[in-house]
Amino acid sequence: MNRLSRRSFLSATGGILATSAAMSASRDASAAPSERVRHAVIGLGGQGSSHAAAFNEVPGCEVVAVCDLDPARLERAKGKLNKTGELKTFTDFRRLLEDTEIDTVSVATPDHWHTPVALAALAAGKHVYVEKPCSHNVREGVLLADAAARTGKCVQHGTQSRSGVGIQEAIQFLRSGALGKVRMAKAINHQLRGPIGRAPESDPPEGVDYDRWLGPAPVHRFTANRWHYNWHWFWDYGTGDIGNDGIHQIDVARWGLGVGLPKAVIAAGGQLFYDDDHETPDTQVVTYEYDECYLLFEMRLWTDYPLEGHDNGVVFYGDKGKLEVGRHGCDVTFIEGEKKHIGEGSDFGANVRNFVDCVKANDPSKLNAPIAEGAISAALCHLGNIATRVGRRLHLDAAKMECTGDDEANRLLTREYRAGYELPVVP
Repeated sequence: MNRLSRRSFLSATGGILATSAAMSASRDASAAPSERVRHAVIGLGGQGSSHAAAFNEVPGCEVVAVCDLDPARLERAKGKLNKTGELKTFTDFRRLLEDTEIDTVSVATPDHWHTPVALAALAAGKHVYVEKPCSHNVREGVLLADAAARTGKCVQHGTQSRSGVGIQEAIQFLRSGALGKVRMAKAINHQLRGPIGRAPESDPPEGVDYDRWLGPAPVHRFTANRWHYNWHWFWDYGTGDIGNDGIHQIDVARWGLGVGLPKAVIAAGGQLFYDDDHETPDTQVVTYEYDECYLLFEMRLWTDYPLEGHDNGVVFYGDKGKLEVGRHGCDVTFIEGEKKHIGEGSDFGANVRNFVDCVKANDPSKLNAPIAEGAISAALCHLGNIATRVGRRLHLDAAKMECTGDDEANRLLTREYRAGYELPVVP
């Protein structure tokens, strides 16, 4: 099988992962906090707020600092977290990273800031939990995985399904061969997301450094739709719902199939439902081609869960039946009609606990969702978007990390960074 493992994915940029284990083993274990992990959350939207709550619940871990450009969010965080009067607040993540008492950080910013903040955190000697997708483009993911390997720090990706015991058992079931030969997996992202309308240009909220919020992205006047959460639907900041939610299903499908980067990608997508400020698709179908199997991604943002009978999930198709893996459970249906329930779904809290445990042990090798895997799954999302945007089949040369003979597609593998917001360099 033409199976591009995480090693071969990263070796395309210089043998990144080949020496990762040795480098990590050579680190001074005393550098890891052994009893109490002091954690900071950067980005306090819905997911960032979940991070703050989840990390505070882990024994031996305490959220000691938070950062956001929105003063209103900082005030809410202080009201919920500042029980001892020791919570530090920042509007500039760079000042937070200068605090030598902070051991670990969560990056829960808009997508276009994920890799820049994570790289800066690694350069400052922090362990990092970075939300999905870890990058805004393919090149960023490769650079982040490289930096994690070279520093030997724990970098956990926010694809928390990998810490779900039921999903782990489902993957083991696939590996056992009980479903026969599995030649296809379908990653399904179907849900009802309402329209966002059209928002006029206006001044940003009082006290917000909007230029810093834009960061590496091109300058654009503020609109309410380019702000909290709705930034997901603009190419300058987000990755559409394939990167926002579909990455969970793509990651599980890839994990179950045991594959890395595809040899080719073909996609179609557009707006069949929205007629508003959205730039990203509300409907998208992507096929990732491997030598012995296919991974399909299907996205509909205009049909709610009851239509399929389950929420977002993955269906593995084998010779002997199918395995459905969802956030709320994993079930097998054999061709003969027999059914079997394997276990429950993803577990965000378990992913956080696994990260903290690895930090305490100073052992990135035990991460359930390491950035080396997260970067590959993020790359699949980016490649799906690129194929959708250019409107043609992509042939991937993994050794060069480029799309063969396609300059337009290759330009979308990276981005232009505004002066003053270039990617941090990790020594």
